[in-house]
Amino acid sequence: MNFKIYISKVIFLFCSVGSVFAQPYRDFVGAGNNTGISVTASSAVGNATPSKTMDGSGMNDDIMAASRFINQATLGGNSTTINNALNLGYEPWINDQFTKAPSNILPVMNNIWNEIYMLDPEAFGPYALHFNYAWWQVNMTNQDLLRQKTAYALSQVLVTSINSDLRDWGESLSSYYDIFINNAFGNYKDILLAVTKHPAMGYYLSHLNNPKTDLVNNIRPDENYAREIMQLFTIGLFELNQNGTRKIDASGNPIPTYTNEDIKELAKIFTGLHGGGLLPCPDDPYPAQCICWSNNNPAFCDTLSNTCCWWPTVPEFGNNIYVLDKTVPMIMSNDNHEPGPKVMPDGTIINIPNNGMAEVDAAVDWLFNHPNTAPFVAYRLIQRMVKSNPTPEYVQNVASKFIDNGSGVRGDMKAVIKAILLDDEARKAAGYLDEYAGKLREPFLRYTHLAKALPTVTDRGRYWNNGYNFLNATRQHVMASPTVFNFYLPDFQPVGDIGAAGLVAPEFKIHNTATSIGYINEVHGWTLWDGLMYSWEGSWPDNLDGGYLLTTDLQNISNDTEDLINELDMLLTHGQLSDETRQILRNALNPLYWTWDTGSAYHRTRLAIYLIMISPDYNCVK
Repeated sequence: MNFKIYISKVIFLFCSVGSVFAQPYRDFVGAGNNTGISVTASSAVGNATPSKTMDGSGMNDDIMAASRFINQATLGGNSTTINNALNLGYEPWINDQFTKAPSNILPVMNNIWNEIYMLDPEAFGPYALHFNYAWWQVNMTNQDLLRQKTAYALSQVLVTSINSDLRDWGESLSSYYDIFINNAFGNYKDILLAVTKHPAMGYYLSHLNNPKTDLVNNIRPDENYAREIMQLFTIGLFELNQNGTRKIDASGNPIPTYTNEDIKELAKIFTGLHGGGLLPCPDDPYPAQCICWSNNNPAFCDTLSNTCCWWPTVPEFGNNIYVLDKTVPMIMSNDNHEPGPKVMPDGTIINIPNNGMAEVDAAVDWLFNHPNTAPFVAYRLIQRMVKSNPTPEYVQNVASKFIDNGSGVRGDMKAVIKAILLDDEARKAAGYLDEYAGKLREPFLRYTHLAKALPTVTDRGRYWNNGYNFLNATRQHVMASPTVFNFYLPDFQPVGDIGAAGLVAPEFKIHNTATSIGYINEVHGWTLWDGLMYSWEGSWPDNLDGGYLLTTDLQNISNDTEDLINELDMLLTHGQLSDETRQILRNALNPLYWTWDTGSAYHRTRLAIYLIMISPDYNCVK
């Protein structure tokens, strides 16, 4: 489009004796204030009218900034969510989200399992599959968007995983994840305590039925949880400044936060914990075959009453995980708790005779109040929500709110979340110009983002997504990390320019020749094959019992390539589409006008989504 701009404004000079003053003119071309200015052009297409070059109506930086905010604050948002944040303002939007009731996984999982079991009493479960069904059902229908994003971030810090026997217990997975949902806007200390006492964590990191020292039988407390609660959940390996940088000793070396002896001392505190509730006896309907299990020993049942003879009647130390209600917090057996004083890394002594649970609480309190915990937690949550390489100033700003929310409260998650999302480093547009800002978008968040950004329809109102194809393709799905160290370490450095620059990029740990192609194939299925998600409860091909994208609204604007690209830029790339990618899209979409086929709009729209979702502009988000 060739423009001629005719400007009829007059700038007056005001003169006085001995000096000349110019009236300052602070507007710039394209920002509005176009009185007396007319614009003509050789051509105009759709909404791209000449007047927009001057009147400012074509500027969309505000909506793109809101889209970027929603990307950081949620698992994905549509145009309504984005406009809501723009109209309310970011802090009022956050405050409004603080009022949303939690959408828990466990009750939804139980309902799903009951529905499946009623139809098929031979079905196995509930297990990880049913947790996945419930997680997607909740997160495709909920209003507590910020809470769920925070819960997902926390689940990558305080990790348990289906890559253990926990896979078989959907109720335990669901109950554990609900800790993060229910406490996302609470206090980090409460999260630590709940995690420490949950049987899922007790089983995963082996402090469930952790015995006290018995030198005669060469038994010593298991050290697994003691090590990981320090290394991964609170204080880390090295002493930190409040800005997250490592403290250095006189020789220029980092200072360890604890030693192997410290791990042994802390392990003594996490002894004596055992299941707090029991499952009902799984009575067999056929008395002649009635066998039950207690502590891995088979025992015959009472064939007359058809009840288990040896099923425990009260929770006690040593009860096998299989008989426990894995949603009930662990309780303490003082008889099996290590007696005597325990010395913390700084010399603090914890010794509360005959009250093992009080010692557990005291140890967690010590870790919570350690100077490292604030910058440790701040850095990891910033990485999960905003960027891989926060500056020390950013980390310190968030850590300071962890230390004191402004009212003398330490560990207030609301204050931490606000500090993360409202910091200049998260909000200012300068990050767009920094090639090392931002992060590689997690594969799982690419999935949830698309599912939330566009309208969807489901069979029978179900968003029961098994997620296994996606996990196999990308090596990521909620609660499916390979180890307690999550999918990636926070300090992972890929070989190449990023590592050479001394920067980290955790998500590149699972980005390789297999997963990159696997992700592209997944996007192809979502966009061009209609299948966004599916369960294993339907039957092929008549009823996939799945979810599908609806692109009708986008198809209605797809005849104007620029309108379609701009709308998808707002929804998916937050204003980050480069000129190069835009031209690739034009070259691919413009030929797809088929006057003989009304489906061309459908195919143009789906191709545009596909190309953007696999572009570097989308996958490297700022």
